[in-house]
Amino acid sequence: MRAEITPAALLQAQGLGKAYGRHAVLEDVSLRVAPGTVLGLLGRNGAGKSTLLECLLGLRQADHGEVRLFGKPSHAIADADKAMLGYVPQRPDGFDWLTVGAMLDLVAGLYPQWDSQLVARLQKDWDLDARRRLVTLSPGERQQVAIIRAMAPRPRLLVLDEPASALDPLARRALLREIVHLAGEQGSTVLFSTHIISDLERVASHIALLHQGRLRLHAAQDDIKDELSRLLWPAQVPLPSQPLPGELARRPLADGASALVVRNEGRRRTDAWPPGVRTQQLGLEDLFVELAA
Repeated sequence: MRAEITPAALLQAQGLGKAYGRHAVLEDVSLRVAPGTVLGLLGRNGAGKSTLLECLLGLRQADHGEVRLFGKPSHAIADADKAMLGYVPQRPDGFDWLTVGAMLDLVAGLYPQWDSQLVARLQKDWDLDARRRLVTLSPGERQQVAIIRAMAPRPRLLVLDEPASALDPLARRALLREIVHLAGEQGSTVLFSTHIISDLERVASHIALLHQGRLRLHAAQDDIKDELSRLLWPAQVPLPSQPLPGELARRPLADGASALVVRNEGRRRTDAWPPGVRTQQLGLEDLFVELAA
């Protein structure tokens, strides 16, 4: 997928490629994220999600392609730009010798827009004791502290890599609430990867699906049901060997039939498909199964 580099986008990439040895992790990935978007990045383990996020933020150098963040090359943004960026990696680390409170106080001095009320509220909601040392926290508690640290500056762009992987349901609900507030009331942009499809359905305005290093889909969530359908193609109906118009994926079924995902250019026509072919709407979970199978 190609995304033209334009000055209006907050974050944009074109033709990103990254390989480790002979293994291609990203292949020709292009996307454009407008201000105020909540983009959920979906994909199987090993799809390249973490590598993509790191390349977008300039934390890892792509082998080829271009990334611009706040209108500048992502690897060369200024300190003032970095102050507008919040990032939580998949495995937060650092400051092990400090207490939760001391670490947050230290980081607060670096950000003029630090929201102390948000810090206090989330610490209370998540029952985080500011006197505990980071090294003594569970993985879920470490993740909570990292999320607080990233969200308290009220960043223009918040990037979260599997932020809910170690959170319990109550902590996840608090996180989703803050994402909605950050984007809806402050106009911030949020990009987060996850395996939890219900979280995407609750808060994401747009969905991107990465599979085997390629971006298979990037669309507004509200448009997905209207734009994509699954065709159940029975075994007795000859299936063309060439892709159908708007076809995104196909896979064989156990009974000899096939399941195809197509864009809905011909859906309104009653004669769009041969007799016996059934059309189904796709939810996010169905879409993930079909495009990432």
